[in-house]
This record gives sequence, C-alpha cells and structure tokens, in this order.
Amino acid sequence: MSINTDNTTSNSVLTSLNAGSKSSSSTTETGTSALGKDSFLQLLVTQLNNQNPLDPQDNTEFVSQLAQFSSLESMQNLDTTLGTFYSSFQSSQALQASSLVGRSVIVNSSKVQVDDPSAGVNGTLVMPSGGDGVTLKIYDDSGDLVRTVDMGSQKAGNIDFKWDGKDDSGELVGAGTYTVKATASLDGTSTALTTYLPATVNSVTLGQNGGEMSLNLAGIGAVSASSIQTIGK
Repeated sequence: MSINTDNTTSNSVLTSLNAGSKSSSSTTETGTSALGKDSFLQLLVTQLNNQNPLDPQDNTEFVSQLAQFSSLESMQNLDTTLGTFYSSFQSSQALQASSLVGRSVIVNSSKVQVDDPSAGVNGTLVMPSGGDGVTLKIYDDSGDLVRTVDMGSQKAGNIDFKWDGKDDSGELVGAGTYTVKATASLDGTSTALTTYLPATVNSVTLGQNGGEMSLNLAGIGAVSASSIQTIGK
C-alpha cells in the first residue's frame, strides 16, 4: 500500500497504527501486534484524513486498498468458519466413536482374545497368489505353540479359516490372548501371510489435530481405525 503524505502525515499514520496495535488482541510469538482488519481500516481512514489536498489519493489506488481490506476480512471470516467446522467434525467423530464401544470388529491383526474357547475363532488369511503348504500356527500368551493347522494348497484371495479352540492333543485351551501366524510357500519361498481376526472394542481414542482415530481392542491394544475390515454387532 503506498501513502502520499508529508512528514506530519506520516507521523500521524504511525501514531494511529501504534494506537491500533496496542488495542489489538492478536499478537505474534515475538509479542508484536499483528495488523488485523481493524488496524488496516484505521490506517486507511487516517490516510484519507491526512492526505495532501493538492495531491489527493488516487481513486484507483483507493479502490485497490478497499479491495485489500475486503479480502482480509473474508480470510478472517473463513478462518472462523473453518474453526467452527472442525469443532463440529470432532463432535461428530466422538459420537461415531462412542457407538463402536462394546462391538465386535474384524481387524488386521495376528492376535486374538479368546474368552470362550469352545466357541472357536473364525478368521481370514490373505493369499497374494496361489501357494502350497498353507499353515496356521497358534501360540499362547507365553509364546508356546499350542496348535498347528495344515490348510494345504490355496488359491489367491481371502481364505476363511476356523480354529476350534483346541490344542494339538484335542483339549480345549484356556481363555486368554493367542497369536495366529499364517505362512505359505509362494513360488518356493516361505512367506508370512496377513490375517484378519475378531476383537471387541473396549474404548476409542480420538485423533488429535486431525489425526486418525484409534480403537483400543480387548487383548490386542490400540489399532488404527483404517485397519478395521468389518464392524459387527
């Protein structure tokens, strides 16, 4: 913004700006007041009051300054609107999250909490391509192998499986957290496979500063919401 004034006028403008800055509630990290729309308007009015009568403000420049003021006000209003929108989004996210507590989900995980072994565990493994020697190995929370399940050859895709909750001797295991490791021979190479297992949502942690929401699952811990494949009842 250009200002055509003499020294007296310049001093008046600076005095006005300083007064506006002292009254401004918006400050930078260094403590200096920022030039908000009120200070901007005060500057414009002071400039008009102190312009040289023999060389008045150019109409084109005056309109340009008004346009700048309008643009500044619009940006500040947009910032306020976005703040309101973000608050509404957080409230909506909190409501959605609360509805997940206590529900069963299918999640990308190798761990599963078994409360009733007699009910068994249903899961899914992902075959990136057809392969042989598909095997499930199930470990207890102490790391001991309790069951090995041979699933033979499988085609590419999502393969459903069920563990009956028994160990290799045919006895039901105890309740607890178990780890399911699936492997297959793909093109002659032993490859670990992705598994999806059921879990119960104990609580939900909302993302901070736009971060992703995480679910706290029984026996598993916190997982990102994006790792959920299916939400059950």
